[in-house]
Amino acid sequence: MIIRDAVVKELPLIRAQRIAAYEEHAKRIPKEHWNALKHAITSEVETNPAIEQIVAELDGKIAGSVVLYPPKTDAYEGKVEMLDYPEIRMLAVAPEAQGKGIATVLITECITRAKAKGCASIGLHTGEFMKGARRLYERLGFERIPQYDFEPTNDGIIVKAYQLRIDKFFK
Repeated sequence: MIIRDAVVKELPLIRAQRIAAYEEHAKRIPKEHWNALKHAITSEVETNPAIEQIVAELDGKIAGSVVLYPPKTDAYEGKVEMLDYPEIRMLAVAPEAQGKGIATVLITECITRAKAKGCASIGLHTGEFMKGARRLYERLGFERIPQYDFEPTNDGIIVKAYQLRIDKFFK
């Protein structure tokens, strides 16, 4: 597996892959919430050069991707205050590549990059309906920080905030 920065010509494929990876949730949430999620995961973040788009390549194909926002960035379009630590967003693994540890490798890459920049912690948000993702984050040592939760579409579905102290990860 090769972990590297995405290149511009790969971005349409990455956006389509995100939709395919997240689509399993569309059946379990209201349509308005799915539309908001779909908009969020297909946003064109490449306009901000400080945002890192990272891919996992397996057998010459992109198998997954993640976006790493720097500290003090409006990662959620005003729904959450700008935080003092980097934020992992839009983690997606192609459906046919799931179960191979790709998500863990991508998260670890984000943590490693944050540590290299001198950050003490890293955060992320995930939908309460994303049970597998929440189990993964908690297994890796992320802890809930509910003061940064938000409800994007007034439908009762909460996007839950997590944070990891980087020194705990690299013990």
